[in-house]
Amino acid sequence: MSLIAQLHRAELECLYRVSEILSRSLDCTQSVGKVLDILDEEVGLSRGMVSVVDPESGDLVVHAVHGTDAAEPVRYQPGEGIVGVLLEDKRSIALPVAGRDARFLNRVGIYDRNLPFIAAPINVGGSLKGVLAVQPDEPDDGLLNERARFVEMVASLIGRSVRLALDVAAEKKSIAEERDSLRRTVRHQYGFDNIVGHSAVMRRIFEQIRMVAKWNTTVLIRGETGTGKELIANAIHYNSPRARGAYVRINCASLPETLLESELFGHEKGAFTGAVGARKGRFEMADGGTLFLDEIGEISPAFQAKLLRVLQEGEFERVGGSRSLKVDVRVIAATHRNLEAAVDAGDFREDLYYRLNVMPIALPPLRERVEDIPEIARHLVGRLGKAQGRPLSLSDGAIRRLTQYGWPGNVREMENCLERAAVMCPSGTIEAEQIKTDRGRGKLRGREPDGDGGVSPRLTFPESAEEAAPSASRPVDLADPDLDERSKVIAALEQAGWVQAKAARLLGMTPRQIAYRIQILDIEVKQF
Repeated sequence: MSLIAQLHRAELECLYRVSEILSRSLDCTQSVGKVLDILDEEVGLSRGMVSVVDPESGDLVVHAVHGTDAAEPVRYQPGEGIVGVLLEDKRSIALPVAGRDARFLNRVGIYDRNLPFIAAPINVGGSLKGVLAVQPDEPDDGLLNERARFVEMVASLIGRSVRLALDVAAEKKSIAEERDSLRRTVRHQYGFDNIVGHSAVMRRIFEQIRMVAKWNTTVLIRGETGTGKELIANAIHYNSPRARGAYVRINCASLPETLLESELFGHEKGAFTGAVGARKGRFEMADGGTLFLDEIGEISPAFQAKLLRVLQEGEFERVGGSRSLKVDVRVIAATHRNLEAAVDAGDFREDLYYRLNVMPIALPPLRERVEDIPEIARHLVGRLGKAQGRPLSLSDGAIRRLTQYGWPGNVREMENCLERAAVMCPSGTIEAEQIKTDRGRGKLRGREPDGDGGVSPRLTFPESAEEAAPSASRPVDLADPDLDERSKVIAALEQAGWVQAKAARLLGMTPRQIAYRIQILDIEVKQF
């Protein structure tokens, strides 16, 4: 076999190994060092050096040197030395004897002045980004041009690898910027600014959130439906050290127990019919972050025991699995139920109650923070205006109408009411007559004085004269000692026309006391 045939064969095998190395990793520093090793081992091109263009100065800076760490940075300005000439000419240079060319500087101090020298440009996207320089181990044997073409091929492969690495780095930077932007947006969207209210009770809640957000303490958010429990959970997570971690939510009341276990803990393949593969549960998804368990009071006693173990030990098994999985999850739970009454009734485990109730946050109903209603209404109207693409506002009469209603559905009901009014408002200013606080049937009758000297809203929905007429039945004696508490409260409500303030006066209670009894005694309030 001729010398040139042997050289071509060795170069072909070397190119294969070089391309294999460059395709394995996007770490150019590590890959280029291995390429220089292969050039030395396979084709006798030793003393390899790779220089890269400094984007700020435009100089060539030595990036990697075969066989040494090149601790001190070496620079070549355009036209300075053989390497610097490539910055201007952008063409390969092959010298039969390196020392005979006056431009040869050998600043790195690794080259033999009596041996050939080859330098080829590394181009990325048509622009010179570096230089690959090598030196054959033997004097020129007449194949210097062949070796120079081979070095150009290797430089081209390095250039493609560098271009790919730069593209990936740019994409990573773009994704990181987008991620940071989204985090800022989400943090603002779910931060304190999104929770409206300046009443004394809300200021206390904001202070509680700020304090508890810093720690991994389990939080139990309590309040009626529609009071904004999820907003509070969002604010806690996105203002905590776990804000960069996952935030996973699940409504415990929306799933039956069998599906809830699979959703929270995951399942293994074949655990049940339809389990065609293993699946992570919400606890695994939330590892390192926060898990929000809404409507925690609705889970069954059997499932409560399984949940208790996760909260205590931080470990569980997937459905159908035997391997214990350990997770680091902060739990925030929420409920509208009276858990103390549920514990007394045996419907909720006492140990789970204490495990959840580490840091309770009680949200007041809207009727107990009337001073916040105008601000909340304007906030909701502003959000509706953005959704509809037009400015919306509330008249003073509309604000007065809103503050005169008891909002049994709280903020959620108010939002629905305002959206209805916005749809029916062509001018962009919502008037009092467009505020329908009757759930679509009746009209606001007015407000009754309560036992505290204030006022209590009342809604009536008379469908006919018979329905509107007072009951002719004989009223129940509220002082009857044989009457149990639930029957007594219902009787008082019936006699008061289901106006809670009136019923409270009949029983010698405050409106807040009777509202609490209605809740714990599970009395369905009638709206006529």
